[in-house]
Amino acid sequence: MIPSLISRKSYYGGNWASFSFSGLLSWLKEYQENSDIVNESPAWQEQILENEEAIALSRKDKTIQHVEVFCYASQDLHEDVEEAGALQKNHAAVTSANSTEAADSACLPTEDESLSTASCERPAEQTPSSDAESALEVNDAEATGEKENHCDDKTCVPSTSEEETGENVPTVEDTAEQPKKNRITYAQIIKEGRRFNIDLVSKLLYSRGLLIDLLIKSNVSRYAEFKNITRILAFREGRVEQVPCSRADVFNSKQLTMVEKRMLMKFLTFCMEYEEHPDEYKAYEEITFSEYLKTQKLTPNLQYFVLHSIAMTSETASSTIDGLKATKNFLHCLGRYGNTPFLFPLYGQGELPQCFCRMCAVFGGIYCLRHSVQCLVVDKESRKCKAIIDQFGQRIISKHFLVEDSYFSENTCSHVRYRQISRAVLITDRSVLKTDSDQQISILTVPAEEPGTFAVRVIELCSSTMTCMKGTYLVHLTCTSSKTAREDLEPVVQKLFTPYTETEIENEEVEKPRLLWALYFNMRDSSDISRSSYNDLPSNVYVCSGPDCSLGSDNAVKQAETLFHQICPNEDFCPPPPNPEDIILDGDSVQPEASESSAIPEANSETPRESANLGNPEEPSE
Repeated sequence: MIPSLISRKSYYGGNWASFSFSGLLSWLKEYQENSDIVNESPAWQEQILENEEAIALSRKDKTIQHVEVFCYASQDLHEDVEEAGALQKNHAAVTSANSTEAADSACLPTEDESLSTASCERPAEQTPSSDAESALEVNDAEATGEKENHCDDKTCVPSTSEEETGENVPTVEDTAEQPKKNRITYAQIIKEGRRFNIDLVSKLLYSRGLLIDLLIKSNVSRYAEFKNITRILAFREGRVEQVPCSRADVFNSKQLTMVEKRMLMKFLTFCMEYEEHPDEYKAYEEITFSEYLKTQKLTPNLQYFVLHSIAMTSETASSTIDGLKATKNFLHCLGRYGNTPFLFPLYGQGELPQCFCRMCAVFGGIYCLRHSVQCLVVDKESRKCKAIIDQFGQRIISKHFLVEDSYFSENTCSHVRYRQISRAVLITDRSVLKTDSDQQISILTVPAEEPGTFAVRVIELCSSTMTCMKGTYLVHLTCTSSKTAREDLEPVVQKLFTPYTETEIENEEVEKPRLLWALYFNMRDSSDISRSSYNDLPSNVYVCSGPDCSLGSDNAVKQAETLFHQICPNEDFCPPPPNPEDIILDGDSVQPEASESSAIPEANSETPRESANLGNPEEPSE
């Protein structure tokens, strides 16, 4: 069975994707244009035979809503600004007459008005080039090469240009004097746009989570590199402070008294083996984890740290068992790759879908982007889907059809009730908690303050993650939606950051990081929806959801494995591929010495990269 993927989008990963800065602006414009699509009378109906019926698919992607963009950085554009090393755009896809107007209109918004996505058009998304200084902090030297941020429909292999990597591309710092200290302009962000890799969905990888185990088992980890999250932060009484979570952190902490250190270690030790002591929590199963913590002789300070920064559970909705499970999982993941339980992939979360795409393509998988599907063709007698009809009226026949939720029409989803995720992406000039090192990767949970709202998860990425330019931080905010993304997240943004203004740039004592650019949007959460909620789906049509709001990716891995076993019940899910030296080609037996010698360098070249990634943790991997 050869898997084939057809997508109407021009990039891999759907809502799991990541973009360069200009690519993100193009994505925003694409969604604005997508909202203007008018459903015309479908010509494909003429191709439906008498013994068939069609299930029409949606032409619009309605998973992204309430998009608002704000630019606070200085926007003094004296000339046309392009990305460093950017290739020329295809003139067939660009209206050059509007390029100047788009550049000018992008300079208009203030903190009180929204930037139209139409005015955000910038040169097309390009591959992010690595920063020489940032590359020194990455374990693998191969990360210094130019890396493709999104594969097009012709290739899904990261490209490295000898000409581009061989010559140093001049940066803004090299070609233009900084008029003021620490000043970062919008022109700089545009010019260094390839340094950014901005994820649509913000997640981390638990070091002993299902996704890490799958990456190691399938050997897909060879295509990616990771950095350890360096800090876990808490926002309490208007201040950001670091949370001690490992044994060493607890005893080295100056925030806790000696009594609090003993209390915390005793409670965390219990959480690691709570299942062996049911008598200590059975009586509290019906109450929330927050209320349970109050019965455990923990100080308010410790209760706050455990609830919001270790268990990371809801104060009002999580039960005692949920909190104990989350705390145990957190502690179980400590120490495998570093002092925190979390990893982050270099170049962003959007790298992971591409890693699996590369592995699939090696073994014959076919990908076709920018190719929309009009309908599913269902046989009336068997009630099974037999084919799809694409935008060209061509029939594509298959035995099984895996459809992402966003492709179904309103008729098919009339009984589905979706949740929403509120997302914000910020570019700032410094970290929310200054330390001696400016290369910190942090996670922070800001608790909900009003009934009916949800805690906000903040992930702050530095330039060594290859997701932003040097001198800036990329900040992701995520929560379950109660209103629009801006209404949900702007209060937290105002607590942690201050908008950039020219008058404050010379004041070196500004308490909060300055906000340079902000994007708010709502994303559909289609996870945990029963298949029976969709109307009249054939038995051989399987539904795949988009990202959920959780911090990890366990839900996606479980769903992928479940769907795989429904289609291929007797097969192993993502088995490890054969080693290059184990593959026997025709003619190898004639010259065994040549075959052996050719296989050894390939095996040796793979070994260092794997040891720098997931295959060689500080303790033996499982």
